[in-house]
Amino acid sequence: MSDKTFHIVMYPWFAMGHLTSFLHISNKLAERGHRISFFLPKKTQAKLEPLNLHKDLISFIPIIVPHVDGLQPGAETTADVPFPLQFLLWNAIDLTAPSIEASLRNLKPHFVFYDFAHWLPVLARRLGIKSVQYCSISPASVGFLISPERKLDEKPLTAADYMETPPSFPPSSIKLRPFEARHLTFAGVKQNGQDISFLERQLISFNDSDAISFKTCMEMEGPYCDYVEKQFKKPVILAGPVVPKPPTTALEEKRTKWLDSFKAKTVIFCAFGSECILKKDQFQELVLGFELTGLPFLAALKPPMEAETIESALPEGFEERVKGRGVVHGDWVQQQLILRHPSVGCFVTHCGSGSLSEAMVTECQLVLVPHIGDQIINARLMGGDLKVGVEVEKGEEDGQFTSEGICKAVKAVMDYDSEEGKEVRANHAKWREFLSSKGLENSYIDNFVQKLHSLLK
Repeated sequence: MSDKTFHIVMYPWFAMGHLTSFLHISNKLAERGHRISFFLPKKTQAKLEPLNLHKDLISFIPIIVPHVDGLQPGAETTADVPFPLQFLLWNAIDLTAPSIEASLRNLKPHFVFYDFAHWLPVLARRLGIKSVQYCSISPASVGFLISPERKLDEKPLTAADYMETPPSFPPSSIKLRPFEARHLTFAGVKQNGQDISFLERQLISFNDSDAISFKTCMEMEGPYCDYVEKQFKKPVILAGPVVPKPPTTALEEKRTKWLDSFKAKTVIFCAFGSECILKKDQFQELVLGFELTGLPFLAALKPPMEAETIESALPEGFEERVKGRGVVHGDWVQQQLILRHPSVGCFVTHCGSGSLSEAMVTECQLVLVPHIGDQIINARLMGGDLKVGVEVEKGEEDGQFTSEGICKAVKAVMDYDSEEGKEVRANHAKWREFLSSKGLENSYIDNFVQKLHSLLK
């Protein structure tokens, strides 16, 4: 390894969206000869192996997730743990500190990239290692939700506080509705006798790092990047769009055959990620909304809260009515490949950062149904600032959407004659062209590497 290459340790939060996000940047860095040691939960390794494009330079180091009372034996990622109990995984990650320290002493890397392990920067500094907070969420989300201007270290924020924009936040479409602000206050609450809340963890993670990094471009989120840099008083390093390469595997035959039976750009595809679990009534409104459009659809959703299976949660008579044109699927699907299929014309998304970046480089039009936290900010950024999608209307106070609201948003982006449809399609095409432009990614990653070099001086 030459003097110009680094050894980087990756320690992402135990959620599939975070693990894959860290692996995508690992692949981009390994392409340039940098060596990566990637910590991840033991059983999850098999899921990520196919995405490791540089096995000679990216080494997976499996971790046994420590036992924590209340955490189901064998639980490793957020996909294995109900949302209200995910704080138990934070406790488990905290218990890995001694073994991570021992590994860092042995590996002697130049950098450690992390996100939720708030104790890691101080530990790394003790060992002479630079720490980089690598964010799977957008600079707009960080700036709006946990800016030092919000003084989170002094008192928990109320819903009314979240309804206000931080004083020097850039002009934008980002505003919260009452139900969203109420939901966010829970992140500031210490759970089950813990001495630290989720928001406090995040604040420490940002404040103690040597640099903060985002997978975005100045062209798209420049004012928010500048704001975060000023507020946290440390370098913000951008990795560019970090769009993963399309998988080398083919779309499974039964899925291809089904999609091939429809005309170009007529199929609605809906996927809400590995963690988004709807209540049964909202699940039913969603699928009834797809039925109302009259268009073919494929929805990849987890069974809702009050149901064991997808089939038991479907509205009465639904399967018969949509037979042949509608599929609701309860397991993992090949999202990237489905988004690229010529028949798929609309993507109904929960607005996770990974899903949005995959969709932005395809011709699928975006319907935005944010679920929690940073997804809400992403939806305002995409639907408001960039106007590349349409957000589904929800009740101001209860946050509920209706089948009619789902149908209306889908039809807005699929209608080639409506003004709204024309605008979002034109904007999406502009940004798709930009994100796919030759040399964009390379110039960002080269600059990213240069900035890392400057941190070592």
